[in-house]
Amino acid sequence: MAEPLDGVDLKILVELQQDGRVRNNELAHRVGVSAPNSLRRLKSLFSRGVIRAIHAVLDERLLGYEMVSFVAIQLSSQAQPILKTFEASITTVPRIQQCWRISGDTDYLLKCVAPSVEGMHQQLLFFAAMPSVKNVRSFPVLGVAKDSPLPLQYLAVASAPAGQE
Repeated sequence: MAEPLDGVDLKILVELQQDGRVRNNELAHRVGVSAPNSLRRLKSLFSRGVIRAIHAVLDERLLGYEMVSFVAIQLSSQAQPILKTFEASITTVPRIQQCWRISGDTDYLLKCVAPSVEGMHQQLLFFAAMPSVKNVRSFPVLGVAKDSPLPLQYLAVASAPAGQE
């Protein structure tokens, strides 16, 4: 990140993590700056990529996805062409919500949803049949114990020049 975040930027991020629908005037009031300053900072946070998107967090089960599962994928090799092929192929699978490339015995960890146990089973069979997939393990989610925003209070804060607050 080229431009450091200051205390006001962090306050804005904390507020947006709590309520992404907050209007700019209210956001400005909460963080203690003028509305134009808040909007300028918000636009800067987007343009710098600090904020990638603001979206709704949906309840999978209430929308018909009874199965949420983490799926660990081990590939036969970690050669770049194999990694790229795998990553390209999973981008077309809509029920994969997230995919992380990780280190250790597992190469990828995926968060997947399915409407039923059978639907998840079919998805696991699909993964197992993919080229270069050596091993597939599934970890069905029984419940969520914690789902928190980023702990921004631990970030180093740059001091802002006088008059920019």
